[in-house]
Formats: sequence, structure tokens, C-alpha cells
Amino acid sequence: MLKEKLLSSFMAFEEQVDVHSELHDVRTEAIKNFENKGFPSKKEEAWKYTSLNAILKNDFTVFPKKDSLVGFKEVKKYFIHEIDTYKVVFVDGIFSSNLSSTTHDGIDVCLMSSALNKPKYKMVIDTYFNQIASKDESLTSLNTAFANEGAYINIPKSKVVNKPIEIMYFSTGTEAALMVQPRNLVIVGENSHVQIIERHQSLNDNPILTNSVTEIFAQKRAIVDYYKIQNDNHEANLIDNTYVSQKQESHVSVQTFSFGGNLTRNNLNFYHFGERLTSTLNGITIIGEKQHVDHYTLVHHAAPNCESFQDYKGIFSDNSIGVFNGKVYVEKEAQKTNAFQKSNNILLGNKSTINAKPQLEIFADDVKCSHGCTVGQLDETALFYMQQRGIPKKEAKALLMYAFSNAVIENIKIPELKQRITKIIADKLGVKLGFDL
Repeated sequence: MLKEKLLSSFMAFEEQVDVHSELHDVRTEAIKNFENKGFPSKKEEAWKYTSLNAILKNDFTVFPKKDSLVGFKEVKKYFIHEIDTYKVVFVDGIFSSNLSSTTHDGIDVCLMSSALNKPKYKMVIDTYFNQIASKDESLTSLNTAFANEGAYINIPKSKVVNKPIEIMYFSTGTEAALMVQPRNLVIVGENSHVQIIERHQSLNDNPILTNSVTEIFAQKRAIVDYYKIQNDNHEANLIDNTYVSQKQESHVSVQTFSFGGNLTRNNLNFYHFGERLTSTLNGITIIGEKQHVDHYTLVHHAAPNCESFQDYKGIFSDNSIGVFNGKVYVEKEAQKTNAFQKSNNILLGNKSTINAKPQLEIFADDVKCSHGCTVGQLDETALFYMQQRGIPKKEAKALLMYAFSNAVIENIKIPELKQRITKIIADKLGVKLGFDL
């Protein structure tokens, strides 16, 4: 069983990595929590609609046996190559220096392993590492126990990063089945601004299980635009745990585009530690066949005069299953909160499913909070009207679905990424949209 393999591998892993004693204690506590709780099951309310049982039957290799070389030509199409970017690239969980473009010139865009193991980063690691990530959630604990490699991004105060940062994880299929556990730490100082794109991509059809954890710290008046591109092969499984800490007047947006993979679970948690800040959570899901995408969100309003906006669009065909489980929690002190949550879904087939559970827990009495959820099919009247104007039915359907998701697309701040997402949506819908891509 995978659980037993991971537990037995822990001692060997700790011997491989050079860690200071405080980190050893953090890891030991985390592996104990995972040992007690194990992998989540549908008996837990948060996992009611998503089962990992079929995935866990694979005999995953926990540590790749050898380095896999990948040339830029093989993976160029997965990068936003039309523009210059910083790149932190990993192949089968191992840093690829030839594909990466890191920097220490005024900002740190480099490796998590360096930050964890070098004395000069110790103060930052002690201050931020594992501070906002859940200590109770079993898969986050599992990642913490084995955390060693990933992206480390530290932007000092008053810096506008001059180009986007791409974090890329490739799996080559060298192993028959591979499990990787990347750990990212992003710290954005006062008055600073950064754009980050994250992608996990398999290069063949061997099964992979990625258990990823990202911690994002936005200081006063920081602006963070974070984009997650999920368009992987049908044997890829991704569990993405992202934790966001916001200080006063900061703006953080996380936009998730889920188009591929076998099973994708996005745990997205925002925590407020200051007034007059804004949190934005947007998502587009377009899946078919037997794909499964589960969005689990939490926005914890703990300070007054803050705003949060959630807008998730889903288009489901064939036997695909979608889940939206979103919670807004407003503490008694969080007066003047403005929280908005919306989940709109289109089912294209009789066998596709969406499970939606929007939740508001409000303990303040002077707030504006709303949530809404819709599940339906394409508007037949609009479809008929478009066909009457000479638009073929297939293209008419695609245009309606594109218009349905356009509100989220418009929020993408990187033009080249917006073009790329539009192109992926057109491909998913099986048409060529007759406007600028």
C-alpha cells in the first residue's frame, strides 16, 4: 500500500536531506499526522464527492531512480514562450538547470531545497515555512514531511517584478508510476507586484500523482496574480493545496484553469490578517470523458472592511464529474465585509455530473455576503437564433460556451496567457473561434 511505502520511506528521506533540527521536528510531527489520518476518504465531508481509491491502487515510485534529461524543444509548447519569463523547472521532481532561468538580482527566484538547507535563508524559512499551511489536513502534512524541492520566490518590498515567473513540473514517464510532492513558498513584500504561472505536465501516459503545496504571503499593499494551468494527460492526478496569507490593502488573485488530467483536486485557502484587502478566486473547468475536477475553497474573513470574490464556471460533458465546495467564513470582528461567491455550470450530456455546495458562515452583523449556484444546459433559444443567422450549430454552441466563460478570461492580466487560454478553450470545444487568439 502507498501509505506504508511512504511511512517506511520517511527515515531514508530524512537521511538524504541536510536539514536543521527545527525542520526535523516539523517533518516528524507532519508524518505522525499523516500516519494517524491516512489518505482522505469519502467519509470526510470535505471529500464527500471525490474518491482517491482507484488512484492509490497504482504502485507509485516515491523517489525517481535517475535524472531524466528533457530538451527545450520537447517542452517549448508548454511555456508562454512568446514573452521573456523567469523559469523554475523540475523534471520528475528534480530541478532542471538547462530549462530554468532563475535569479538573485534584487529578487530571489530559485530552489526550495537551497532555501531549506542554506544558513542565509534560515530566518526567512523559520518565519514563513509551514506557517499558513494546514497542520491537520493529511495530504498537506504528507507534503510537509517530504518537502524538499520546489520553487522559492521572495520579492523584497517596493519591487515590481519586470516579467512573469513560470513554475513548471514535467513528468517523463521514466517510472511506470511516479508520485511527486513539490513545495512552493512565495513571499511578496510591501508594495510589490508579481505575476506567477504554475503548470504540471506529463510527457507520456504513465500514471502520476502530484501532491503539491504552495504557501503565498502577501504583505501590506502587495499585488499577486497567480495562474494555475491544468491541462494534463488523462493518467495524471493532481492534488493542489494552496494557502494564502494576506496583510492589509493587499490584492491576491488565484485563477485556476482546469481542462485536463484524470483527477484534479484544488484546495484553495485564503486567510485575512489586515483591513481593506481583496481576495479573488476565479476558475474555468471544461472536461469530458471520465475526468473529475474538484474545487474546494475557503476564504476566512477575520478583519473588517475586506472583500472577496469567487467566480467559477464549469462545462461538463460525457461522464465527467465536477465539484464546487466553497466556503466563506466571516468572523464577528469582520464587519463591513463584502463577500461574493458564484458557481455556474453547464451540463452537456445526460451522464455528466456537478456537485455544488456553496456555504456562508457569518458571525458579523454588518456585511454584504451572497452566493449563487446554477446548473443548466445551453440556451436552446439562443442556439436557434444563431443558427438562423447562418452560424453552424457546432460553432454556435462553442460561441455560447466561450461567452459563458469569458468573464473569467477577461481577468487574465497577461495578454499572451489570455491568448493561450483562449486557444486551449477553442481546442476543448473543438472549433476555431473567429477572432484574435
